[in-house]
Amino acid sequence: MGYYIGIDLGTSAVKILMMDEKGEIINSVSKEYPIYFPNEGWSEQNPEDWWKAVKNGLKELITGVQKSEIKGISFGGQMHGLVILDDNDAVIRPAILWNDGRSAKQCEYLNNEIGRHIISEYTANIAFAGFTAPKILWVKENEPNNFKKINKIMLPKDYIAYKLTGVHSTDFSDASGMLLLDVKNKCWSEEMLNICGINESIMPTLFESYEVTGVLKPEIAAELDLNADIKVIAGAGDNAAAAIGTGTIGGGKCNISLGTSGTVFISRDKFSVDVNNAIHSFAHADGKYHLMGCVLSAASCNKWWLEDILGTKDYEGSQADIKNLGENKVFFLPYLMGERSPHNDPNARGIFMGMSMDTKQSDMTQAVLEGVAFAVRDCFEVAKSLGTDISVSSICGGGAKSPLWCTIMANVLNIEIVTLEKEEGPALGSAILAAVGCGEFSDVYDAADKIVRKKTVYTPNLDIAEKYEKKYKKFTQIYPNVKNLYV
Repeated sequence: MGYYIGIDLGTSAVKILMMDEKGEIINSVSKEYPIYFPNEGWSEQNPEDWWKAVKNGLKELITGVQKSEIKGISFGGQMHGLVILDDNDAVIRPAILWNDGRSAKQCEYLNNEIGRHIISEYTANIAFAGFTAPKILWVKENEPNNFKKINKIMLPKDYIAYKLTGVHSTDFSDASGMLLLDVKNKCWSEEMLNICGINESIMPTLFESYEVTGVLKPEIAAELDLNADIKVIAGAGDNAAAAIGTGTIGGGKCNISLGTSGTVFISRDKFSVDVNNAIHSFAHADGKYHLMGCVLSAASCNKWWLEDILGTKDYEGSQADIKNLGENKVFFLPYLMGERSPHNDPNARGIFMGMSMDTKQSDMTQAVLEGVAFAVRDCFEVAKSLGTDISVSSICGGGAKSPLWCTIMANVLNIEIVTLEKEEGPALGSAILAAVGCGEFSDVYDAADKIVRKKTVYTPNLDIAEKYEKKYKKFTQIYPNVKNLYV
């Protein structure tokens, strides 16, 4: 018998999951931590808040468990965040998160002065405000004293791995989102490091997601009441980890995640790049590659609408009166934190359009769900332009718990949408990576084949899909007509 722990370091909370060697969930724990918005468009967290939440969560997770059976720990986590450490490995400033838009000027410099085609040649991607490299340039220009102190640059989940092991590590999937990795050749880009004014010595060591990076430090093992020989496996960025947990591995598989952000994740056997860089080309946790489109605000749009605006947490009740799919006259642009794929516009913001005197609250709630689905379809359209044919996709994240939202997604995309028996997102994927790293399974394909199972299949309705096709065409006209109004 063996137990494997997956740590999903999300934006609002850490979810820690324990599974056995058969993939059965033994226990799971969630611990929240604050997020700070010190200026408009800024988004920060304190890495020490993550670490405290992880320690408390691990202690709670293992209560009553045969601790000697815990074999490995791995990670999934929010991508792109900038964590900088000094020569004592102390955090220099709050982490700048993936949904932070302050680096628009630095992105302009990278994409237009250095040049998109050059940046893409170095990294397979272009600069987006959420990526790590523009954040480094922002610190260099705006906080020079902090920049001079930098002795190590890390990503959020890897900071937790460091606290557990003392090893500065990252994996190829998460590193792909830094705009510092030569994705095709899986090494740090010397050219990009030079552009940012840093050298490879301050970068973490690169691993495949299923490789062992170290074991628990003795003092941490003692504090957590765990064996010091527990292996720590590199893990993956949240979307790549979720893809492992949903079986989205090997060529041509697709997964949609409706979490705080929304993603379209398409696994590829071979490296490829969208010539317009509207979607990302990253390394995958299975050792190969993937394409990914990212919608910065997804389930967070629904949370904002219901909790912050309407003052309710009755998610199910808010959707009860939504019946006539494809016939809603209200539109919603879900760009509450700017947008990445395909617009790359940190200044974009949310918009309701089409209200009249007979518009009901449920119409606006429906528009929020549909707006996110249309934004996801924007990513699908880019994938289609690359010759990718997708007829079915798994779905995960908090939004996947809504049958209505899954139905809307199936009809907007006109494909089958599949929920899974174990919908645990990156936490399950990272636990699977831990099991693979410990030798429980021969590889991620073997693990997914034995663990991942379908639950519900949502099939598009021809009539509704046709209505959404017309509605989507109108949706695509809104942003181009209002983008010059954003300031």
